[in-house]
Amino acid sequence: MAHGPVASSDAMSTRARVATTLAFLLAGCGDNDKGPFDVRASVQQLAVTHAPPGTELEVLDSTGAQVAMATTDDLGSLMFRDLAPGAGYVVETTAAPIEKVGPLEVMSIQSSVVDPSFYAKQTLVAGNQYITTRDGTTLAAYITLPGPVDKGPYPTVVTYSGYDEARPGAQAVSDDQIGLCDVMPILCAAPSNPSALIAGLFGYATVSVNIRGTGCSGGAFDYFETMELLDGYDLIETVAAQPWVANGKVGMVGLSYPGITQLFVGAQQPPHLAAIAPMSVIGDSATTMLPGGILNDGFATQWITEVITKALPFGQGWEQPRVDGGDAVCGENQLLHKQYIDNVAVARAIKYYDPAKHDRYNPTTFVDKITVPVFLASAWEDEQTGPYFFTLLDKFTGSPAVRLNVYNGVHIDAFQPSVLQDWFDFLDLFVAGTVPVDHGLQRALAPQLYQKVFGTSDLALLASKYIGVASVDQAIAMWKSEPPLHAFFESGAGGHAPGIPMPTFEHSFSQWPPAEMTAQRLFAQPDGSLAAAMPQATAPAATFTLDPAAGERGILVDGSVWDLIPHYDWRQPAAGSAVVWVSGALAADEVMMGNASADLWLRSPVADDADLEVTISEVRPDGQEMYVQSGWVRASLAASGAGATATWPAPTFTEALSKRLVPGTWTQLRIGTAGFQHVFHAGSKVRISIDTPGDTRALWKFALETFPALPTYEIGVDAAHPSSVALPVLTGVTVPSARPACPSLRGQQCRAFVPYTNTPAN
Repeated sequence: MAHGPVASSDAMSTRARVATTLAFLLAGCGDNDKGPFDVRASVQQLAVTHAPPGTELEVLDSTGAQVAMATTDDLGSLMFRDLAPGAGYVVETTAAPIEKVGPLEVMSIQSSVVDPSFYAKQTLVAGNQYITTRDGTTLAAYITLPGPVDKGPYPTVVTYSGYDEARPGAQAVSDDQIGLCDVMPILCAAPSNPSALIAGLFGYATVSVNIRGTGCSGGAFDYFETMELLDGYDLIETVAAQPWVANGKVGMVGLSYPGITQLFVGAQQPPHLAAIAPMSVIGDSATTMLPGGILNDGFATQWITEVITKALPFGQGWEQPRVDGGDAVCGENQLLHKQYIDNVAVARAIKYYDPAKHDRYNPTTFVDKITVPVFLASAWEDEQTGPYFFTLLDKFTGSPAVRLNVYNGVHIDAFQPSVLQDWFDFLDLFVAGTVPVDHGLQRALAPQLYQKVFGTSDLALLASKYIGVASVDQAIAMWKSEPPLHAFFESGAGGHAPGIPMPTFEHSFSQWPPAEMTAQRLFAQPDGSLAAAMPQATAPAATFTLDPAAGERGILVDGSVWDLIPHYDWRQPAAGSAVVWVSGALAADEVMMGNASADLWLRSPVADDADLEVTISEVRPDGQEMYVQSGWVRASLAASGAGATATWPAPTFTEALSKRLVPGTWTQLRIGTAGFQHVFHAGSKVRISIDTPGDTRALWKFALETFPALPTYEIGVDAAHPSSVALPVLTGVTVPSARPACPSLRGQQCRAFVPYTNTPAN
């Protein structure tokens, strides 16, 4: 989800130009025939522009009662949100002379629905333009066509996010390769979104759209608000109505932010959406922003802060040149951009999960409403969106065709060849409605593209396995005959050098969690080992002391997490800061896939809460230790929900089930890891660590609970308090590969193994 900062060689000059542009727009405040200021009615909203700055305005309902009051910003703009649908609203000044606009009708979702002719009347062409939504807001779009309109229609895909989607196209090849633009024009007018660029290279028309409140789009930003979803519906229907769109339907593509938007838009069921292909996504906004109920004060808050910053007037940098070039709509659309919602402040105020408020941001609760084919790809160690997308994997029950691709790796690894070739096939079958053909020239260019993405040209795309199939129906039948869940194992060890994103083998499964998975329970022993049998004796608990600095520590030293072998510093836990258990050596290869659950007996002499992390790693016979997966929880929020299983606690994080620790009293507590897949090769051992959240992630940070005094926690390891871990072990999966180098696996850091001695309680 991260997006590079906008460069500026002269910040003062830029600010001056922005101020001049906005002053020009504001100069016409009283020069409209709609009233003393403009008000646009929307769904549960009223948007004011062109009012005098610093003017106090109130909203009166049809009875004359005041329902809202606020002051316009320095651009003369103001958003009134969360208004009840209905007619007769008036917006007026609170000071004499009273000036007013109204009556106005605030729409409901149902009353906002427009006739399909609204979409068909809009004409879209190649290049930059605007799509008008149901409330009159205009969304900036950048469109590419693979050829002239009269040579169409063309299969078409849409990207949609708060990044610079609608930024004008740019040259994507070096000057010595510019001749390729004669064959593939998109190379000299490339959209900013890499998924759109790749689709365009393979013959697709692309439509890249900025969500409201960002770039040159109108409106004000608010993270996945209702209007953003309805806008998505409107833009799909408008694009699909264009005569140059093949089959009268469009697909959606994109990785990260423009991947996540597909889940929200798909659930709105626009009639002319053909399919979606979300990559590197979240399962729930809360599990990325508040993993385990602990604020992610690293990537999550930094990302939304960056999005908000770039949602300010002219914040993305490309808007000003558009206005300077005569794009008055872009300039006008900046007026509401300061009326964004501070979603970071909202997140910091959240203590409990409230379904009435938060389900709307939780795709796991609504992706069952998606009724088109779905192609999903995500990495278990994703350093940005995170590893909790697994909650989606069994929820696409309304889709007629589903392909779920999972692998160890980082945020960009959906572009690896093993996934990308399936992506091409999916788009051809379900968006273009054609049997895939060989794109020899594009495949020849793939190594150069991979050099830019992964820093290696030692990657290639294979020709589609569907080439030559007699009909698209037959090809789709072949596609559907494969199990929906595709797992790519040991990505990073299948290429000619460590870290190249290629797996050593693949395996498909019929469901998540895999039917082949069984929970293998190992019990913590007083000596720090793990065994199948419960401890039988009385023994002192193992203890660790909270490390208050851990939450701020990441593992990336320098460079990029996307490097083939990133420069990580995965610290050994300091003495007394963790409780560690290690199993015996495995007699044979053991494949794990699913979640794991550390089921603990926990006690603190003084603290009434605890922030906890569980980490699984592989201790190898070559003296190396490889990271596998982690999980986090705040003890007071750890109560399991209805979906709990032996390997996944399914915490609800709700206030109704929250419960503080009672100092000095033993409490049973479960910490679930996020999903993972890993081969523990014969001779390796499984290591389980319990400690303070931190020191395991590249970009995530944890805003830990603070205490008057540094607390120590005890974890039971005796017959009366048997702590254990349930591991997701697969049967029926043969491992054809040898033990990979350490490091080599994508997203899985390594360090020299150092035995750890637990600290016993007094």
